[in-house]
Amino acid sequence: MLTLAPDQKVRQEIDRRPHAAVIGAGFGGLAAAVRLGARGYRVTVLERLTQAGGRARVHRQDGFTFDAGPTIVTAPQLFEELWHLAGRRLSDDVTLVPMDPFYRIRFADGSSFAYNGDPEQMRAEVARVAPDDVAGYERFMAHSRAVCQIGFEQLGHVPFDRVGAMLRIAPDLLRLSGHRSVHDVVARYIRDERLRTVFSFHPLLIGGNPFRASAIYCLIADLERRWGVHFAMGGTGQLADGLVRLIRSQRGRVRLGVDVARIRVERGEATGVELQSGETIAADMVVSNADSAVTHAQLLPQPQRWSAGRFRRARSSMGLFVWYFGTSRRYPEVDHHTILLGPRYRGLLADIFDRKRLADDASLYLHRPTATDPSLAPAGCDAFYVLAPVPNLAGGQDWDALAEPYRRRIARILETSVLPGLSDVIVTSKMTTPKDFQDDFLSYRGSGFGLEPVLTQSARFRPHNRSGAVRNLYLVGAGTHPGAGLPGVLSSARILDSVVPDARVTA
Repeated sequence: MLTLAPDQKVRQEIDRRPHAAVIGAGFGGLAAAVRLGARGYRVTVLERLTQAGGRARVHRQDGFTFDAGPTIVTAPQLFEELWHLAGRRLSDDVTLVPMDPFYRIRFADGSSFAYNGDPEQMRAEVARVAPDDVAGYERFMAHSRAVCQIGFEQLGHVPFDRVGAMLRIAPDLLRLSGHRSVHDVVARYIRDERLRTVFSFHPLLIGGNPFRASAIYCLIADLERRWGVHFAMGGTGQLADGLVRLIRSQRGRVRLGVDVARIRVERGEATGVELQSGETIAADMVVSNADSAVTHAQLLPQPQRWSAGRFRRARSSMGLFVWYFGTSRRYPEVDHHTILLGPRYRGLLADIFDRKRLADDASLYLHRPTATDPSLAPAGCDAFYVLAPVPNLAGGQDWDALAEPYRRRIARILETSVLPGLSDVIVTSKMTTPKDFQDDFLSYRGSGFGLEPVLTQSARFRPHNRSGAVRNLYLVGAGTHPGAGLPGVLSSARILDSVVPDARVTA
């Protein structure tokens, strides 16, 4: 039997702060917990997996360390703000290293484009590929700046659960071409097809099809230029671990390996959660960082505005196939981030998003973290992670049968392009498929990023951060406003500062 020390008993007895139960220890849930703790709430985070981070968990295998999910840190000030709220500095716990280039984009013919945040270098790169597009590139970046100032800086942390909020931004949406697609807007400024791909691929980082994602996401180009692209030394998991320490420093709890069965609702108000074990945890409010489809259709006792049927009719983001592997040699000529484009762009995306067909060709994102942090692999070795966008589970693919043949197909692409001799030097290997996203993260349709970021599923048309049907229930994470990606997920937690009442401690 666990016996509390006298001072622990005293702290338990006098802690009368209102209690917030947070479902899920992804970055949205962890950031929400820090913000609520800073505002005087007693917080308990409940995570069904055995480590924090959600999609940002870590795989350790044969001496290699692999970030399972996000590998790119943009808008680092959102993390810095969380550490500040807990009375610390981000640099106390995590070292962020700026990337240069942000990405090396390799075209199917073997040529490449070094994408970074330096305006002069970017103009030179554009001029090298298509001199006539330099002026158009400048105009596009000016447009991206205008979109970022409104879409991210002004509105990224604004709740849209009231009709008036949406009506107020409607003129800006039209003026900034939010009703058009990212590719449409890029093509308005840039003529070269290779450069159109370079400056329109960003929606794929948050689960969107560039030919359909709202042009509001053109803001990503300016966001990256202004605040950079960074890597956390030790891996992105260091950020998750650091947030857990912040929560505990605020006298909050993070419980791992506990599965929430349902949210308790009494007289239209969230009053706590019930675990699969049967344990009941009372709370003055509930914040769900679970997949928004799971929250609305499974965790609540009755159908909500976003019902199971509505999610079935909605567009989900694509699935992800991720192969983690280590090599017994190093590849020093390979950058930290490489995007390998296949021979098709529009057609491949149509296969993935519309036809839900697993194509023979592929475009890949290759992550080599040991280019920056050699400690993530044994001496003389490299750690890699290669990601291929694929159809989500609505395509009906049997990933138990397809995973290994598809991995071999990707290995051949890598071996004939940037990793010669790969098949002879692989010393460890692990795969994640859309089925794993469904099983491990309860991701609806096994999608990698929740709902697809189209205009009709953005802002007010996305699941709200404050439930309209259940009082004291709030949602954060990729499946709610403003959407996926680290800046979006952290901003969803920032919205709680606007919609959650101040903590009132009872006598």
